[in-house]
Amino acid sequence: MLTIKKVPTVVSNYQENSEKGFEGCGRNCLGKCCLPVSKLPLYAFKEDNSNLIGNSVEKSSEEQPQICFLHNLLLGQWEDRMSRGLFRYDVTACDTKIIPGRYGFIAQLNKGRHLKKRPTEFRVDKVLQDFDETKFNFTKVGQEEVLFRFEKSNDHKRRFFPTAPPVTADSDSSSVVAINVSPIEYGHVLLIPQVLNCLPQKIDHGSFLLALHFAIEAADPFFRVGYNSLGAFATINHLHFQAYYLAASFPVEKAPTRRIMTMKGREDKGVIISQLLNYPVRGLVFEGGNTIQDLSDSLASSCIFLQNNNIPFNVLIADCGRRIFLFPQCYAEKQARGETIQELLDTQVNPAVWEISGHIVLKRQEDFDDASETCAWRILAEVSLSNKRFNEVKAHILEAAGFQTETEEKNRDHEGESIHDQPSPKAVAHLPQDCMVFH
Repeated sequence: MLTIKKVPTVVSNYQENSEKGFEGCGRNCLGKCCLPVSKLPLYAFKEDNSNLIGNSVEKSSEEQPQICFLHNLLLGQWEDRMSRGLFRYDVTACDTKIIPGRYGFIAQLNKGRHLKKRPTEFRVDKVLQDFDETKFNFTKVGQEEVLFRFEKSNDHKRRFFPTAPPVTADSDSSSVVAINVSPIEYGHVLLIPQVLNCLPQKIDHGSFLLALHFAIEAADPFFRVGYNSLGAFATINHLHFQAYYLAASFPVEKAPTRRIMTMKGREDKGVIISQLLNYPVRGLVFEGGNTIQDLSDSLASSCIFLQNNNIPFNVLIADCGRRIFLFPQCYAEKQARGETIQELLDTQVNPAVWEISGHIVLKRQEDFDDASETCAWRILAEVSLSNKRFNEVKAHILEAAGFQTETEEKNRDHEGESIHDQPSPKAVAHLPQDCMVFH
């Protein structure tokens, strides 16, 4: 069994008390004792089978004002929790800089996420592990940390209920959006699918479609959704995604790609897969799809293959859901085997989805002061599978997603297609420009 000494990130103010037990309650939590009778706000999204390419412009005129509603709701509620002192530190006080170089890696000095925590043994050689109710999980979170429920509407319309009807016994378990009390960035939240079902950290088709809709509904290219599998720096084995706002392009979004041409099978779903080029971590990019479900299912099937074959991975949903990055990785396993350079371990950087995407949080002043593109590249290169191993895994991923492939030596350099060229919602203007953050 491979384990590493890991300082788990505290994502809830109830996490450090998880060993004390919760017999009885009286805490207004997310468990079965409290959530079914709660009246948390509800954002009901419209399940849309349209094509993502034109999704932002194909709304009816009566729905147009709703496009940025989730964006403003989330930030308003998040700022309310900040004013109530629910966060462990002020993320807007963190020093952040864009490192000079081709990609503009983003470095942040954030000591608050690392202090006063007890190291624990964390198993890294099993991507799929059973849910353990004796360990911290999100049913133990207090409802004051929850912003709203996020669920599919029953009438194919977007709706917001400031006080929603209680969860009924015969309904699907509620999915909720909660703050991360150790934020990486402004608006940092957790999306917890079907919280009462106590699902382990394991992607399925339904949960990934929910996360994709979350990115789409926010309607802001600066709002990204991320996922870390076990073994790829997820530290809580209770299904969750993370998301936050960062008013800058992620370096991975600017990396060139090579399109992997797909031969039409019995059913062409219109999904395009590309491979990252000239980036320190080898990865794949999923785009297109005849419908949102087509894109979601292709990525979810790929993740399910990785899970079932015990390959850790990270996922980034970018560009309002139009581009999805998939990174198989091996850093934690190399760390457990003692194969990682001590100089890199000393930085205490845990390369999860945000770091891999180019947003790197550093804990030591000297690392922040000396940060360079060479240093960032060196850290992230340790995460990547070897070229040989990546090609083996890639072939299986494409097969799992339903593709027969041949490659076309045609490069698409997305540096000329910067996310900044796309119109952003007005709410982006009030995002703090001098601070950014990590997990």
